Amino acid sequence: MIMKKILFALLMVGALVTSCDMDKKPYGSLDNDTAIQNLNDCRRFRNGLYASMRSLTTGGYVNYPEIQMDIFQGVTTNGNRIGEFSNGNINSSTRDIATIWGNIYSMINSANFIINKMDEMLTNNEYTAEEHAELARYDGEAKFVRAYCYYWLADHYCSTYSASIAQSPGRGLPLVTVYNPTGDSSKYPGRSTQDETYKLISDDLTDAYNALLEYEKSDNEFVAPNAAYLSSYAVLALQARIALLKGDNATALSKAEEIIKSQIYKLAEISAYETMWTKDEGTEAIFRPFMSSTELGSSLGGAYLSTKLDGADYIPTYDILNMYDEEDVRFDAFFTVWKLAVDGNDVPAYVFKKFPGNEALKTSATPNYVNMPKMFRMGEIYLIAAEAAATTNPTLANKYLNELRSKRIADYEEINYADQILVQQIRSERLKELVGEGFRMSDLRRWGIGFQRNPDHPENPDINNILVPNGKELAYPAGDYRFVWPIPSAEMETNPQLAGQQNPGY
Repeated sequence: MIMKKILFALLMVGALVTSCDMDKKPYGSLDNDTAIQNLNDCRRFRNGLYASMRSLTTGGYVNYPEIQMDIFQGVTTNGNRIGEFSNGNINSSTRDIATIWGNIYSMINSANFIINKMDEMLTNNEYTAEEHAELARYDGEAKFVRAYCYYWLADHYCSTYSASIAQSPGRGLPLVTVYNPTGDSSKYPGRSTQDETYKLISDDLTDAYNALLEYEKSDNEFVAPNAAYLSSYAVLALQARIALLKGDNATALSKAEEIIKSQIYKLAEISAYETMWTKDEGTEAIFRPFMSSTELGSSLGGAYLSTKLDGADYIPTYDILNMYDEEDVRFDAFFTVWKLAVDGNDVPAYVFKKFPGNEALKTSATPNYVNMPKMFRMGEIYLIAAEAAATTNPTLANKYLNELRSKRIADYEEINYADQILVQQIRSERLKELVGEGFRMSDLRRWGIGFQRNPDHPENPDINNILVPNGKELAYPAGDYRFVWPIPSAEMETNPQLAGQQNPGY
């Protein structure tokens, strides 16, 4: 029931300066006719959309798809937090899956409101050329947010894009592009085709790119690393990511190379790599949603590290620990040994500390494990280029793979691979680089690969005794239905147009 269950309130900046908890939705009623009347109103609503992006790139939006897969195991002291995902028990009634669906459609609803108003204001001759350019920029940013929301939903609630099903009814998303709240269930949209979903995303991103590129001709302040506002390069990064997701390797490579060749954003030097995670600084981030101690997103590290420094809800499997070379800077940046207090015993184990919390974002002496999300960064862009080129231009794929590794592994010596070995090396590198950043479920699904967690921990056999039994050997065969999340049962029950359109297996 998309339009009724979603709160019709828009994302006013005052409602979004607090921490964006997964269970909280926007609040505060607005009058559709008077909420946006001038340029200053536009700025405030635009700030609300940026707060939405801060929310959508932290907390469970990132952690749940990672913990659901093969690289983390639950510890018995975790109180079943995120347990449905970790233990393979998700279904159409899973609360967090329904909450995420509703929250993102609320963000779409807000973006629609702003886009509709911008369309009206951009035809108004009362604005100066400078004000008109600013309005066009805001319109582009709002279309980017809408595109990102639909991309995120498609990547979690829809099957991997395939030409064989791309035009089949009911395989895409319910598409809403006009702010028109209604309680009439006969007007709720059913699921579109995959082609229709991705066309809306593509059209919005094209508009966003053109608007931002035009604005940057006179003001390119945010075409720089760690930008708090969107740029044309952020659009290119999302276009590259989506093209790879769809199997459009030529487009993925072209967009990724445009970013790489700009030399505006560069892979971090080995000596500065860890700073990217501890202080949220460096040369890699293309877009980094703003945070401060009074404007926080949700915690990224809290799913892995306890505030008392003696516990962890989820720890890395031995298999992921064993993937890194001895001189790989990422190992020490991502993992460290803690003594986990379990049933009166101290059990030494590696914990995942990729998101240790930025000291500048702490609100007390207690760790909150909040970091600014690096929404698009060069590590991913190089891997997109390498994977997209692997089957058609292995020389180029090896070039980008080696360039990435040379910035991660001290004294790295270049190695070139061929055929399936090259593909596997790129996939392994993608896991080592992007672990914990929310890509694993999507990657395994589009590669058509299943998994079985390995419960063995030869670094300390006692760890086996503190792992949640139901999840420590969990297996998903290739194509398992749980690689795609279900449409929430409440939506299925209240929207008659969704009848017969549930994802297979649920």
